[in-house]
Amino acid sequence: MAQNVGIVLQQDMPGKGKHAENKDHCVTCQSHAPKGHGTMAVPPGYSDLGKSAKDIFSKGFGYGILKLDVKTKSQSGVEFTTSGSNNTDTGRSGGHLETKYKMKDLGLTFNQKWNTDNTLTTEITLEDQLANGLKLGLDTSFVPNTGKKSAKLKTSYKRDFVNVGCDLDFDMAGPTVHTAAVLGFEGWLAGYQMAFDTAKSKLIKNNFALGYKAGDFQLHTSVNDGTEFGGSIYQKVNSNLETAVNLAWTAGSNNTRFGLGAKYQLDKDASLSAKVNNACLVGVGYTQTLRPGVKLTLSALIDGKNVNAGGHKIGLGFELEA
Repeated sequence: MAQNVGIVLQQDMPGKGKHAENKDHCVTCQSHAPKGHGTMAVPPGYSDLGKSAKDIFSKGFGYGILKLDVKTKSQSGVEFTTSGSNNTDTGRSGGHLETKYKMKDLGLTFNQKWNTDNTLTTEITLEDQLANGLKLGLDTSFVPNTGKKSAKLKTSYKRDFVNVGCDLDFDMAGPTVHTAAVLGFEGWLAGYQMAFDTAKSKLIKNNFALGYKAGDFQLHTSVNDGTEFGGSIYQKVNSNLETAVNLAWTAGSNNTRFGLGAKYQLDKDASLSAKVNNACLVGVGYTQTLRPGVKLTLSALIDGKNVNAGGHKIGLGFELEA
């Protein structure tokens, strides 16, 4: 956050010398102010590393699915989200209802979800109350049909140059501990993520990541469990065009997976997305804001190796927000 320095000068003639003195003092203060003073350098969470490149390959595409999303907000501040979808391949339909209420004065957020699989989920979050940057959450789920219950305690703490988190997944046999940490300095990011099963005394997840983030350029590399190697490059070419490259390789395999993606903002209400991978699968997406709060998404997946054989997929998404 840039700090603005304002000086009020009186318009009387006898004060010219004082005016000049104040003006010189202002220039001196600005010249000695450190660059970037007041800005926050909080790194993203581990799951958000390389997010800009991931969004290029995921957002704007929904082929094989017909989806409707409705978002509303009551006068009391309760947010409602209703979603319904149909898979054109399997013919299976599903949906969910979500309610969210925030008590900003207390830093509390209540979130409840129900889906057509008859799973009830409740999440309570407390943020920036016990300490600035500290977030505590309790996530529970219940399946009435089977009586299955689960709970997870979530904690995260972020401040300049560090973002850490620890989740405890409760289980009668023994909890599973999930931890992650990201360190950042002058654009460089380094992260580590692990999961430990206390019941089996076994490390079930062991991931590393390294990256660099600038204003219009991002580089991300990762190693998952010592066998999955991946990397991505994101670049904002200009105000309208964004591009990304994604690479992946698995130990013991000679196949390298890669993809190219781009998003072009046609105007303030319309955007066009496209991507292609080494399997010659071409994805195209078009997003149009019909009016404020009404968005239409059209997408298609084309098999470049079998253009005449068919088997291509299309998708339609409709979002309403009020």
